[in-house]
Amino acid sequence: MLMKSRVVIGSAIALLALTACNKGGDKAADGVENVIAATVNGQPISKKKVDFIIKQQAAQGMPDNPEMRKMVIDNLALEQLVAQEAIKKGLDKKGEVADQIEMAKLSILAQGFVEDYMKNNPVTDAMLAAEYDKIKISMGGNELLARHILVEKEDDAKAIIAKLQKDPKQFAALAKAQSKDPGSKDRGGDLGWFDPSRMVPEFGAAATKLEKGKFTETPVKSQFGFHVILLEDSRAKPVPTLEQVKPRLTQQVQQQSLKKLLDDLKAKAKIEIVGASAPAVSASAPAMSVAPASAADKH
Repeated sequence: MLMKSRVVIGSAIALLALTACNKGGDKAADGVENVIAATVNGQPISKKKVDFIIKQQAAQGMPDNPEMRKMVIDNLALEQLVAQEAIKKGLDKKGEVADQIEMAKLSILAQGFVEDYMKNNPVTDAMLAAEYDKIKISMGGNELLARHILVEKEDDAKAIIAKLQKDPKQFAALAKAQSKDPGSKDRGGDLGWFDPSRMVPEFGAAATKLEKGKFTETPVKSQFGFHVILLEDSRAKPVPTLEQVKPRLTQQVQQQSLKKLLDDLKAKAKIEIVGASAPAVSASAPAMSVAPASAADKH
């Protein structure tokens, strides 16, 4: 519990300026009134620190009641007391403890800088619209509705094509009788709607070139065997609306903006790695895709 409270308290210290407080008490350096929940050897534990921890626990399903608040205060008081003893021993000035304090300080400052940047540089509707336009372009094209018959030998595919040239309507029956694809065989070779770019290249390219109602008149070879493909229909790929992707898109634009800021800071800074050569630390933020996943598998 002490370790968990230490993490929460560290976060609370970083976010004190953002935490609301109740009436009464002294003024803090930022002009916000402090309410004292307890003191340990004269050192205060603020009510808003307790409130912050209670809020974090409530998000995890813990109750906010007098008993829980007393438990939080007891834990904070014990941690405060032990910390006072550590300071008496000078642990905050030497060894690993001092290093950890410095690392925690850097982490809190960095996080505070990022939060301040996000707060003062909100994502605008114009930024979202521009990014959404890029998505629509990248998701352009058609998706196809097709059937196929998969066989092991090219001669078998040619024989099937010869039969289809005489009677194209028997495609589904031939697929059920001869196709080696277990996923579509029982459905007469029906693959449903799919994005051709998600298929193996040879299959996708051949299907894209077909006209509606036509089938491939030469076998299409892939790593799985030989295909005979019938294109039944095509349509423009469905693109999600801006409202549907807005939350993820907002986060993506924020990450892109932050990455640019960090890259600019790195470019202007003088960073020297002492000793053996090593790659520079990346300031990149993880990219997020807002394109919906396709249900079509590779064939």
